[in-house]
Formats: sequence, C-alpha cells, structure tokens
Amino acid sequence: MYVQVRMMDTGVSVTIPTSRTTVLKEFKKLVEEKFNIKPENQRLFFAGKQLEDQYRLFDYSINVNDVIQLMVRAAVAESNSPKKSKVTINSIKETSTPCSSSTTSSTLNEDNSEESKYFKVGDYVDVKDYTYGSWFISKLIKIKKDSCAVNKPNDPKSPVENDGLVYVAEILRCPEEPPIEVQLQEIRPHAFDILPFEKLKTNDRVLMNYNVDYPQERGYWYDVLVKEIKTNRRGRDVIGDVSVGLDNAVLKNCHLMFLDDIYIVKPYQLLSERTPEDDKIIQTEPAVMRAAALYCIKCKDNLNKSCKECGCRVCGGKDNEDKQLMCDECNHPYHMECLTPPLKEMPRDDWYCPSCKNDENEIVKAGEKLKVSKKKTPESMSTSKRDWGKGMACVGRTKKCNIVPSNHFGPIPGVEVGTTWLFRVQVSEAGIHRPPVGGIHGRDNQGAFSIVLSGGYEDDVDNGDEFLYTGSGGRDLSGNKRTALQSCDQELTRYNRALALNCNAKIDSEKGATAVDWKKGKPVRVVRNYKLCKHSKYAPDLGNRYDGLYKVIKYYPETGISGFTVWRFVLRRDDPTPAPWTAQGKKRIAQLGLKLIYPENYIPAVTNDTKSKLPGSKRKRTLQDADIEDNEQCKNNDPKRNSSEREVADNPEKKSKICYELEKEAETLITADVANTKYWEDCKEYLEKGKKAFLDRVEEMFSCICCQEIVFEPITTECSHNICKGCLRRSFNADVFQCPSCRAELGKSYPMNVNVKLAKTLLFLFPGYNLDR
Repeated sequence: MYVQVRMMDTGVSVTIPTSRTTVLKEFKKLVEEKFNIKPENQRLFFAGKQLEDQYRLFDYSINVNDVIQLMVRAAVAESNSPKKSKVTINSIKETSTPCSSSTTSSTLNEDNSEESKYFKVGDYVDVKDYTYGSWFISKLIKIKKDSCAVNKPNDPKSPVENDGLVYVAEILRCPEEPPIEVQLQEIRPHAFDILPFEKLKTNDRVLMNYNVDYPQERGYWYDVLVKEIKTNRRGRDVIGDVSVGLDNAVLKNCHLMFLDDIYIVKPYQLLSERTPEDDKIIQTEPAVMRAAALYCIKCKDNLNKSCKECGCRVCGGKDNEDKQLMCDECNHPYHMECLTPPLKEMPRDDWYCPSCKNDENEIVKAGEKLKVSKKKTPESMSTSKRDWGKGMACVGRTKKCNIVPSNHFGPIPGVEVGTTWLFRVQVSEAGIHRPPVGGIHGRDNQGAFSIVLSGGYEDDVDNGDEFLYTGSGGRDLSGNKRTALQSCDQELTRYNRALALNCNAKIDSEKGATAVDWKKGKPVRVVRNYKLCKHSKYAPDLGNRYDGLYKVIKYYPETGISGFTVWRFVLRRDDPTPAPWTAQGKKRIAQLGLKLIYPENYIPAVTNDTKSKLPGSKRKRTLQDADIEDNEQCKNNDPKRNSSEREVADNPEKKSKICYELEKEAETLITADVANTKYWEDCKEYLEKGKKAFLDRVEEMFSCICCQEIVFEPITTECSHNICKGCLRRSFNADVFQCPSCRAELGKSYPMNVNVKLAKTLLFLFPGYNLDR
C-alpha cells in the first residue's frame, strides 16, 4: 500500500509506498529518503497521535492514502551564558520561532533596556497576542536586543522595518498572563480615539471588534479594511476584510456587528517628535478598557444566571468555586457534592468526569509506553513470512458508495458498463460489488446483488452472454489461504441461497429449479476479473470490469470435477447496453472515454525495483509478476484477436477518442437550472474526459456540506449553495439560521423552497439515488 507524508510548515506532500506491518523506525528511513531529514529529527503525527518508533503502522490504524503529518526538530546549540542552565547537545526543540514565543522574564530591569526610535519603557501600547492573533492593550516593561534578528526578514505589509529589538510587554487586567515578547511589527501606539460611524469611509483601515467563530457575539480586536457601508431602515451595516493572526490572514467580506466602538489606528511616531502632551497620554493607563469577548456565550457572563456551560455541569451553579472540579479531558466544572457519589476532598491525581471516564487499565499515563493492544496483529493472524501488508487487498475502503443502499438490485447510477478498476477494493468503493474479497454479495432472505467471475472454481464455464457459475463453500480456507481445492459438499445456504432467490422460481434446496420466465428474475451485477483470462476470452486484460446485468435461468446440484457436490447456476445477460467484448461495446467504451481507473495517488509497488526485472536479476518472482505475465500471454495467444485489434495495440495513436456528449434531455434539464449555471459550466469542462469524469465532478459539486452526499430535495440559497432540505431543517431546529457553507445569514423565516429543476437533473443523471433518503 502507500501513504502520504505532509510537512506541517510548508504543506509539501509526498507519497511513500510501504506496508501496514512496517515499524515506524524503518518508516522514518523512507521519509529520510524523500525529505532528507534525519529520523531523530522527525516527529510524525496521525489522527492527533504522535507515532512512536517501536510500533507499526497497523497499530495506529493507518490505511492506504492516509496523511501522516511531519514536524521537524532542530538541535539547539549549547548555551555559554553562566546565568542560564546548560542545554545538552542531545536536547531538541520544535522548530517554532524561538524568539517570538511568550516567555516570562526572570528579571525585568528598566535600567538596562535598549533604546528604540518609537517607544520607551512605560508606554501603553497595542500588542498582537500570539494565542489569538488580535490586538490587546499592554504596558511596555522592557526593550532588549533580538539575537535572532539577522535570520528574520522584514514583513512587507508592515509600515516599519524590523529594528532588531524585542519588546517585552504585559497585557493589562490579565495578571495570570506572563509578559509577552514581540517585534516592532507586532506593537504599535495604543488606539484610544473612537471614530464616529458617520465619518467612517470606504477603504478606511480601523480597529474593530469581531468574533471569528460566532460573528453575532463580541470577540477580539482586529484590523479591518472597510469595503462597504450600508444604512437603511433596518439599521447600519459594515462589510470589511478582517486581518487575523500573526501572518495577517484576511477574512473577506465579514459583517461587522459592533459599530459604536470603532477605533482609529494610531500611526508610528518617533520619540524625537513626541510633545510633552503626547508623552503624558501614552504613559497614562487608559481609564476605560475596550470591550472584551464573552467567556460564556450562552449566559452572557451573567453571574446570577445558572449555566451548565460555564458553571457546574450538573446543577449549573457558579458558586463555591473552591469546591469545583475541572475535568482533565473536557475541562468542564463539577461541584464535588453534585457527583455520584459525592467527593469530600480534592483528588490528588488527574480527575475525569463521568462522561470522560475510561478504564484505568487502558489509560496511558505520562512517561508510560503504549498498552499492548488486545486486537489481533498481522503477526498473530498467520505464521506466513510473506508481508501481506503491502497488497491493496489488505487495505480497507477509503470511501463508501452512498448513492444507493447496499441491498440495491440493478445498476449503480453513474457507473457505465465497461468501467474497469485496477483493484477489487475500488469496485467495492464504487458500489458495484461491495465485498472486497468474497465472490457473491447477497442476503439469504433477499437475494444476490452482485457476483465476481475470477476463475477460482474449476467448474466455471464462461460463454460471454451466458455462463455457468459455481456456488461458494466446500473449501478449507483456514490460515491465510485465498483459494483451495474442493474438500466437501456445497449446500444451498447463505450466499448460494441468496443467488438462488434471484431465479424466478420457487426455492428448492434439494433438486434446484428452473425459472418460469427468466427475464422476470432479480438482476445480478456481474464483474469479470483479469485472472479469468486463463479460462475465458471474455475476461479483461487487466483489472476488474463491470459487464452489466445478468439473470439466473436455473440452478441445480451436480458432482463436480473434484468429486464433491457443487451447486451450479446458469446466468444469462439481460442488459440493454452492449457487452464490452463486442464491437458495439468497444465503440461505446471509446466514446465514453472509459479507461482503467487507478486508485488516488497510486504508485506501483515495483516502481523502485525496476532494475531487478532485467534479465539475469536474482530478485524472486512475485505473484504480481506472474499475474502480469499471464495476462500478456492470454492476450498474445488469443486466436480470435483480429488484425485490427493487433494494429491498434501496436499503434496506440490510431485509437481515436470521442468526447462524451450530453443527452438532449440532460442538456435541457441543465439549461433550465439557472440558479446553478456556474456550477454546471464547471462540470461541462469535464465532458472531454468522459462520462465517468463528468459524473464524478457533478457528485463533487452538488454534495451537501452537512451529510456529504448528493443533495436530496436541494435548496439553493441566495449565496448560491445547495443543501439538503432535511439537513437545513435540522440546522434551523438547532437555532442556527446561517448557510452551512458560508455562514451567511438566512433568517428564521427563510422559505425552504426545493429547487425542483436541480432535483430532476440529478435524478436523471443518478437514477435511484434518492432511494432510502
């Protein structure tokens, strides 16, 4: 299999072929080859966990195409200062900016402060905090040299250049916060002049209050570039771009709610240009502090109101704070007397609330190693020395077909006859045949939905439009065996009975039955695997091909080649689409642009070992090599392979590709959906890549952001987003009256009118997708 490794700071991602059984210590060597980073300087994270060297990828449930985050460690040079404790050479520190972290100075002596062009000790300034990325009123307590200033480039957006100094300031009214160290770009004169709303103009840069998570509530103070000002009977409205964070990330077109507190951003002023009045103002503590964000949005910080968000989670009380316990997992408070049973004294160790409490034997405490997992490991499953963790059949599905339910009879919307996938797990993800290994998918009380022909049974006979299929069972597959000879009689139970239910006849577990009218039976989706090429000329050259719908004509027990009783099923093709091996079918496949579908980011396992394939190589011949050779031999030895096919194979340039054209009805429906014209234009650009690419793009563009499925009963909002009616109704029931995609205000009385034109178009492109929705 393969996984992706992504750098946290740069975002560069590299795909690495590996195995689920690979130890992390060995995996880090593979990462070193790609990123040139030593293993001891690598910190790997997956799903919020740091990966330890002694464990395997399997232990962390890392699957195919999963993303592992990489953080780089850098060695810290040994300190020569006698006042500080020495740092050993083996100690390491994460590569965050070492001179911009919030630290507490042991001694802050004003006498040894450095001189600055703009500020001096005792000034009240605005400082950009590293935690929230917003401006706070602070007092400057020290100025010192920046030892890392040489390595820090100037910020092009800053009005001043880096002066090589570090400004130490303490945030007012926050005694629990340690002093913060910032550069000149993160400090500026304190803004205290309020700008009246009437004087506010477009393109003004001001300081305003904004809440990133809850725009309707009070938040922190950010720089705002005013883009639009509205005044009407309903009130006033300001739309602007909000600069958030140390890197000044811009949140565009934000609706600013609090318009009575708009502060003028003070420009930098040289100390030599300060007047005595200016010096007195900047050295005087502000009498009125700017409004701060609410700690609890639910109760609006009302101390007299019971609240289970900021108060006790049981009674909602905020009294007796000295008798409140904070859960070390969810950080919610609980009164000791409200617990069951009540606690009389504070626990000395970590404490977890009832909802977060876990088995103490499973908890990994600080300094301990991971507990031995009770689940089976690849080593305990088999005594084989072969590494099964590399194969694609050993990985799970990365996505699931949600267009139709799993017990759906008939075709899958959007999947054309002749579609071919490289691996069986991809067929499962497409919904054509859900089991990644089993040959029959069905239920013994409903019927069979799909089967796979892979040549695993010696009694199978394939004639294309009609074939003889052998039921499942009667084999000993213990251990890691994928196939074996017949060792006992088969019975008409489980999957065999499911396939028999598809026949239009009364079930008979002893003699079998023949369909009264075989076309009235339940359809079965049939997939042919490339391994069938050894026994049939109708098999694909490579991968797994969907060959359409078949129906069961009859089924009966019979003594097989091995001498044991097997159940035989005769299936005949009943699909309006021409078969892929016919001339019409091949033409249709070329017209639709159907090609072999590879997994996302797929890298062949033998890519790095191509030299070993050369003649004279001592590399052991693998099963994959044998399969490829068998496929080539089947193609070359096929006597019915005509000269035109050989010519096309030898000259790929002669094979013409016809772009997929929309049906007239589909074009009419798409044109009628005016509200989503820009989305449909985007989808039409994929028509030249074939129908499969076009439908995949439609599924992506019209997926509901809430349920992550194709929108059902779609509602097209004024902000041009499509959401399921049921999902939007659940959002409104939770008192959230905003667009789930862009958080635009919709209002409590928003009319949930279904876009009927879009619904009809999606139902035409994906027939049956609305079943069980």
